[in-house]
Amino acid sequence: MKNNTYLKNVILSGLFIAVGIILPIIFHLLAAGKVLLPMHIPVLLGGLLLNPLYALSVGVVTPLLSSLLTGMPPAFPMLPIMMAELGVYGLVASILHVKLKMNYVFSLVISMIVGRIVAGITVSVLISMFSVKLPPFLVYIQGSIITGLPGIIIQLIFIPAIMFAIKKYENNEAHI
Repeated sequence: MKNNTYLKNVILSGLFIAVGIILPIIFHLLAAGKVLLPMHIPVLLGGLLLNPLYALSVGVVTPLLSSLLTGMPPAFPMLPIMMAELGVYGLVASILHVKLKMNYVFSLVISMIVGRIVAGITVSVLISMFSVKLPPFLVYIQGSIITGLPGIIIQLIFIPAIMFAIKKYENNEAHI
Protein backbone atom coordinates (compact mmCIF):
# COMPACT_ATOMS: atom_id res chain seq x y z
CA MET A 1 0.00 0.00 0.00
CA LYS A 2 2.83 2.40 0.87
CA ASN A 3 4.46 1.76 -2.54
CA ASN A 4 1.17 2.61 -4.28
CA THR A 5 0.96 5.93 -2.42
CA TYR A 6 4.58 6.72 -3.29
CA LEU A 7 4.05 5.84 -6.94
CA LYS A 8 0.81 7.84 -7.09
CA ASN A 9 2.56 10.91 -5.62
CA VAL A 10 5.50 10.64 -8.02
CA ILE A 11 3.31 10.19 -11.11
CA LEU A 12 0.89 12.97 -10.14
CA SER A 13 3.80 15.29 -9.28
CA GLY A 14 5.27 14.76 -12.75
CA LEU A 15 1.88 15.33 -14.34
CA PHE A 16 1.25 18.57 -12.42
CA ILE A 17 4.75 19.86 -13.21
CA ALA A 18 4.29 19.09 -16.92
CA VAL A 19 0.87 20.78 -17.02
CA GLY A 20 2.34 23.69 -15.04
CA ILE A 21 4.90 24.19 -17.81
CA ILE A 22 2.61 23.62 -20.81
CA LEU A 23 -0.47 25.57 -19.65
CA PRO A 24 1.38 28.91 -19.28
CA ILE A 25 2.88 28.51 -22.76
CA ILE A 26 -0.64 28.23 -24.19
CA PHE A 27 -1.95 31.14 -22.11
CA HIS A 28 1.02 33.37 -22.94
CA LEU A 29 0.39 32.77 -26.64
CA LEU A 30 -3.01 34.33 -25.98
CA ALA A 31 -1.30 37.17 -24.03
CA ALA A 32 -3.28 36.25 -20.92
CA GLY A 33 -0.74 34.43 -18.75
CA LYS A 34 -0.05 37.19 -16.23
CA VAL A 35 -3.75 37.78 -15.68
CA LEU A 36 -5.09 34.21 -15.72
CA LEU A 37 -2.27 32.64 -13.64
CA PRO A 38 -2.21 29.29 -15.46
CA MET A 39 0.79 27.88 -13.55
CA HIS A 40 -1.10 28.24 -10.28
CA ILE A 41 -3.86 25.80 -11.26
CA PRO A 42 -1.84 22.54 -11.43
CA VAL A 43 0.17 23.56 -8.35
CA LEU A 44 -2.98 24.18 -6.31
CA LEU A 45 -4.51 20.92 -7.55
CA GLY A 46 -1.30 19.16 -6.58
CA GLY A 47 -1.57 20.69 -3.14
CA LEU A 48 -5.05 19.26 -2.72
CA LEU A 49 -4.10 15.78 -3.96
CA LEU A 50 -0.47 15.14 -2.97
CA ASN A 51 1.35 14.62 0.29
CA PRO A 52 2.93 17.87 1.59
CA LEU A 53 6.51 17.19 0.49
CA TYR A 54 5.41 16.36 -3.06
CA ALA A 55 3.02 19.33 -3.16
CA LEU A 56 5.80 21.65 -2.00
CA SER A 57 8.13 20.15 -4.62
CA VAL A 58 5.60 20.70 -7.42
CA GLY A 59 5.21 24.33 -6.34
CA VAL A 60 8.96 24.95 -6.30
CA VAL A 61 10.04 22.84 -9.30
CA THR A 62 7.31 23.96 -11.72
CA PRO A 63 8.34 27.63 -12.02
CA LEU A 64 12.03 26.66 -11.90
CA LEU A 65 11.74 24.21 -14.82
CA SER A 66 9.44 26.56 -16.69
CA SER A 67 11.95 29.37 -16.34
CA LEU A 68 14.82 27.16 -17.49
CA LEU A 69 12.88 25.70 -20.45
CA THR A 70 10.79 28.66 -21.60
CA GLY A 71 12.16 31.79 -19.94
CA MET A 72 8.85 32.20 -18.05
CA PRO A 73 8.94 33.41 -15.37
CA PRO A 74 12.03 35.58 -15.83
CA ALA A 75 14.88 34.31 -13.63
CA PHE A 76 15.13 37.49 -11.57
CA PRO A 77 13.24 38.79 -9.73
CA MET A 78 10.08 36.83 -10.60
CA LEU A 79 11.43 33.26 -10.31
CA PRO A 80 12.26 33.35 -6.58
CA ILE A 81 8.96 35.09 -5.86
CA MET A 82 6.97 32.47 -7.77
CA MET A 83 8.95 29.57 -6.31
CA ALA A 84 8.17 30.81 -2.80
CA GLU A 85 4.51 31.60 -3.53
CA LEU A 86 3.72 28.41 -5.43
CA GLY A 87 5.72 26.24 -3.04
CA VAL A 88 3.63 27.60 -0.17
CA TYR A 89 0.43 27.11 -2.18
CA GLY A 90 1.18 23.43 -2.56
CA LEU A 91 2.43 22.92 0.99
CA VAL A 92 -0.40 24.73 2.78
CA ALA A 93 -3.15 23.22 0.60
CA SER A 94 -1.73 19.76 1.22
CA ILE A 95 -1.33 20.17 4.96
CA LEU A 96 -4.87 21.52 5.31
CA HIS A 97 -6.66 19.13 2.95
CA VAL A 98 -4.57 15.94 2.77
CA LYS A 99 -3.22 15.86 6.32
CA LEU A 100 -5.83 17.74 8.37
CA LYS A 101 -8.79 16.66 6.16
CA MET A 102 -10.20 20.18 5.86
CA ASN A 103 -12.63 21.06 3.10
CA TYR A 104 -10.83 21.56 -0.21
CA VAL A 105 -12.41 24.96 -0.90
CA PHE A 106 -11.30 26.26 2.50
CA SER A 107 -7.85 24.73 1.98
CA LEU A 108 -7.62 26.34 -1.47
CA VAL A 109 -8.55 29.83 -0.23
CA ILE A 110 -6.23 29.71 2.79
CA SER A 111 -3.31 28.47 0.67
CA MET A 112 -3.90 31.29 -1.82
CA ILE A 113 -3.84 33.88 0.99
CA VAL A 114 -0.74 32.46 2.69
CA GLY A 115 1.05 32.08 -0.66
CA ARG A 116 0.47 35.73 -1.53
CA ILE A 117 1.72 36.81 1.89
CA VAL A 118 4.88 34.74 1.37
CA ALA A 119 5.27 36.31 -2.09
CA GLY A 120 5.09 39.74 -0.44
CA ILE A 121 7.68 38.70 2.15
CA THR A 122 9.93 37.40 -0.65
CA VAL A 123 9.57 40.74 -2.43
CA SER A 124 10.56 42.53 0.79
CA VAL A 125 13.64 40.31 1.12
CA LEU A 126 14.64 40.94 -2.51
CA ILE A 127 14.23 44.69 -2.00
CA SER A 128 16.30 44.75 1.19
CA MET A 129 19.03 42.33 0.07
CA PHE A 130 19.38 43.17 -3.61
CA SER A 131 17.81 46.65 -3.91
CA VAL A 132 15.38 45.22 -6.45
CA LYS A 133 12.98 47.78 -7.87
CA LEU A 134 9.68 46.25 -6.79
CA PRO A 135 6.69 47.70 -4.97
CA PRO A 136 6.74 47.28 -1.17
CA PHE A 137 5.04 44.34 0.58
CA LEU A 138 1.39 45.49 0.75
CA VAL A 139 1.46 47.27 -2.60
CA TYR A 140 2.90 44.13 -4.24
CA ILE A 141 0.24 41.87 -2.70
CA GLN A 142 -2.54 44.31 -3.62
CA GLY A 143 -1.22 44.60 -7.19
CA SER A 144 -0.88 40.84 -7.59
CA ILE A 145 -4.46 40.33 -6.41
CA ILE A 146 -5.88 43.06 -8.65
CA THR A 147 -3.88 41.99 -11.71
CA GLY A 148 -4.56 38.30 -11.09
CA LEU A 149 -8.25 38.66 -10.17
CA PRO A 150 -9.49 36.91 -13.33
CA GLY A 151 -7.09 34.03 -12.61
CA ILE A 152 -8.14 33.89 -8.97
CA ILE A 153 -11.79 33.67 -10.02
CA ILE A 154 -10.94 30.91 -12.50
CA GLN A 155 -9.07 29.03 -9.76
CA LEU A 156 -11.98 29.38 -7.34
CA ILE A 157 -14.41 28.02 -9.95
CA PHE A 158 -12.45 25.33 -11.77
CA ILE A 159 -10.32 23.83 -9.01
CA PRO A 160 -13.31 23.01 -6.75
CA ALA A 161 -15.16 21.66 -9.82
CA ILE A 162 -12.20 19.43 -10.70
CA MET A 163 -11.87 18.31 -7.06
CA PHE A 164 -15.59 17.52 -6.93
CA ALA A 165 -15.26 15.39 -10.07
CA ILE A 166 -12.21 13.59 -8.66
CA LYS A 167 -13.94 12.89 -5.33
CA LYS A 168 -17.04 11.66 -7.15
CA TYR A 169 -14.91 9.37 -9.32
CA GLU A 170 -13.04 8.05 -6.27
CA ASN A 171 -16.35 7.38 -4.47
CA ASN A 172 -17.72 5.53 -7.52
CA GLU A 173 -14.53 3.45 -7.77
CA ALA A 174 -14.77 2.57 -4.07
CA HIS A 175 -18.28 1.16 -4.61
CA ILE A 176 -17.27 -1.11 -7.46
